[in-house]
Amino acid sequence: MTLQPTSIPGFNVTISDINHHNNNGSPCPETEAWEWVYTIEPVYILIISVLGIIFNLFVLMVFCLHKKPCTVAEIYLSNLAAADLVLVSCLPFWAVNISNNFNWPFGQFMCKIVNVGIKLNVYSSIYFLVLVGIDRYLALVHALSHGRMRRPKYAKLGCLLTWSFGLLLSIPTFIFREVKHFPQYNVHACYLEYPSYTAEVLCDGMLLFLSFIVPISIISFCTLKIIQALKTQGIERFNAEKTEQKATILILAVLLAFLICWVPFHLVTILNILSRAELLIGCHISSALDICNQIFTYLAFFNSVLNPVLYVIVGKNFRKKVQELLKQWSIKRTITSESTRSNLSSTLKTLV
Repeated sequence: MTLQPTSIPGFNVTISDINHHNNNGSPCPETEAWEWVYTIEPVYILIISVLGIIFNLFVLMVFCLHKKPCTVAEIYLSNLAAADLVLVSCLPFWAVNISNNFNWPFGQFMCKIVNVGIKLNVYSSIYFLVLVGIDRYLALVHALSHGRMRRPKYAKLGCLLTWSFGLLLSIPTFIFREVKHFPQYNVHACYLEYPSYTAEVLCDGMLLFLSFIVPISIISFCTLKIIQALKTQGIERFNAEKTEQKATILILAVLLAFLICWVPFHLVTILNILSRAELLIGCHISSALDICNQIFTYLAFFNSVLNPVLYVIVGKNFRKKVQELLKQWSIKRTITSESTRSNLSSTLKTLV
């Protein structure tokens, strides 16, 4: 029998999960659905990794190389793209791990670093969305009274604090991630070895509370206020502020995509906590949760590919930046080419 994780990269492969599948020498039978996990999932992970790396590098390149400085919203979105890039760069390691029947071949240090990178994205990406939600809220609801808060220097400070917060919350992952041999499965698994059940429940609760309940509450409040402002403040204001309106539409699309991708994962996390507390028991429930963990985790990770696509489809200002950047490069190539021809002509005249 192979090791069936409740084995989400960066989250829940714990010793209690492994024991749960092998309790009293009577493990739950492996279902046929796991064949899908071992064969299809690594291919899917590699696809979203390649697409995510290409798309997010493109977004960062546009924001960084464009001659105009980034707006506050663009500073947040560029940092979100950087967080997504960290995630998709870590996922190929897990594709190899799954195709290897969860036998981790990269050593303990990489087990820790890869999972820290994944956990860093989980915390930082949602708080970058909190920042853009607050920015839209201030831009549309309190434009006059809090306009001074929407400055690039404050946005950069907010991003620095968000990265620091994400790293801080990733410390338990770095401490507790271990590679250990499980002879009953004949694998060296990269898993979470919590010192106690209390620590395990605390970390799961922290993940649920700090990466979902708190940020989603803030985002929901800001989004409701934004929608009310769009409805009640009339067309005349937004005719004068088309840029803010376009940016808001993009932000709302990004927030909606995040909810679609991540809410199922967090709902399954709640069920996992109930299962560990033995409020949900039985092999059928255990197997269903294991499979749902796999499906909804990688649905959540697909969000890192979806965000750059939304920038292009919904973000008119982003498309404009791309066009201006291409035009900027075209002009530079023309100038360089003309300069080269001029220098060559001067050299030939001198020789003659």
